[in-house]
Amino acid sequence: MVLTSSPIERASRARISAQYNSFVAPYLTYHLENFGCRATQADGATIERQLLDRGLQRAGNAGDAEVVILNTCTVTSSADQDARAAIRRIHRENPQAKILVTGCYAQRAPQELSVLPGVSLVVGNSHKHELANYVSPLIHDTGFVPLAEIGSSAASNVIVGDIFAHTELRAAPVFESGSFEKTRPNLKVQDGCNNRCSFCIIPYVRGQSRSLKLEQVLREVDALVAGGYREIVLSGINLGRWGRELTPRTNFAAMLRTILDQTAIEKIRISSVEPMDWTNEVIDLVASSPRICKHAHVPLQSGSDKILHKMHRKYRPWHYADRIERIRRAMPDAAIGADVMVGFPGETDDDFEQTRAFIERLPFTYLHVFTYSSRPGTPSAEMPDQVLVQIARERNRVLRELIAGKKREFMQSFIGREVEAITLTHCDGEFTEALTDNYLKLKIRGRHISNQWIQSSIGAVESDAMVGSLATQRLAVPPAVFA
Repeated sequence: MVLTSSPIERASRARISAQYNSFVAPYLTYHLENFGCRATQADGATIERQLLDRGLQRAGNAGDAEVVILNTCTVTSSADQDARAAIRRIHRENPQAKILVTGCYAQRAPQELSVLPGVSLVVGNSHKHELANYVSPLIHDTGFVPLAEIGSSAASNVIVGDIFAHTELRAAPVFESGSFEKTRPNLKVQDGCNNRCSFCIIPYVRGQSRSLKLEQVLREVDALVAGGYREIVLSGINLGRWGRELTPRTNFAAMLRTILDQTAIEKIRISSVEPMDWTNEVIDLVASSPRICKHAHVPLQSGSDKILHKMHRKYRPWHYADRIERIRRAMPDAAIGADVMVGFPGETDDDFEQTRAFIERLPFTYLHVFTYSSRPGTPSAEMPDQVLVQIARERNRVLRELIAGKKREFMQSFIGREVEAITLTHCDGEFTEALTDNYLKLKIRGRHISNQWIQSSIGAVESDAMVGSLATQRLAVPPAVFA
């Protein structure tokens, strides 16, 4: 069933939505699993809010749920495999459950997913914002007969339309007083991407760049503040492009400044932003505001100019290095991370060595290293000189070892100093987990309530975390969700 976006069809879907919104669904249970990026996690939080608003109840695990929703990723073949493995596991453990698959994989290859045993419905990104409307009738086996009004087959189990028909970001309220992340919710303010990197399938499953209007951004931030949240993570597919297509045209720095001026949020963390969007204005704003986390995630992909050109990336290594060095000068203690891809078609030993040396030279504190994965429909899938997987995996290992040393050195530089961090929900009795302003894991001695800003004296580094003791904390009166 492929749904398009004519005015008649939109009116019909609005009528269907109203019908389903009036459906009383007490005691129906669901379980949701998210795969992939922060934008997907934010989508999942919105779906959960919609389900709870319709009277469904969250099950403790997939085995206890009547409907299981998988919010998928498709950025690599491994991501696809993870989704299929989850479907098989859930169907094996809970064969009576209705499995609903949504997200990027559902948008890219809906028929591939629809025939898997246990899958009752596939909903693409094009209709993810309406997903909650389909859950109650799915559980009750009432089918989708109303959809026949718009020329679709009631027997089909695929609801996918043209993602490029979406010209506005459709976002439901995130949540007001009950969260599924205890301390650091994702707020998606941008979706889609107008870039066409030769390896990337995401623009084809997320559509064109679309921004949440500023007034709605402010409403969402205010709702999160009212719910007791003290740090939010701004996320998007190409976050730094926020506002470029709005009328009047605006930009990412303007949004940050307005959030700071017009809301009471205590901390803003910025997720991934492309190097060309780390403008001097953005860097100076992040550096100067104590309410923005000192954390810059700047996708790199490769340190080889030749490979960046083949990837259709919009910067050269020297441009990238200039941005990173500018960030480090402005914020000496900032976390600086990047996405790096190894094994891109045509990447020679010399190209990889350029990437390795480039990373070694720059002040990175962490990396997300990916082995190239051919995505059907992308230009790179047809390129010659595909790199052998064993060579790509070895290059992956080299970079992981390199960054492990750089990260440990960065953490050790804080021994004997005090750092600011927010306490998380995990506590093993001896330690409470926290995350520092500059994106380092911290284990604080003793049990401490979550969602509190603390100052911690760092005494040691163990494995991938710093260990410290409580110096001071800024208490808040948290709502019940944080108890």
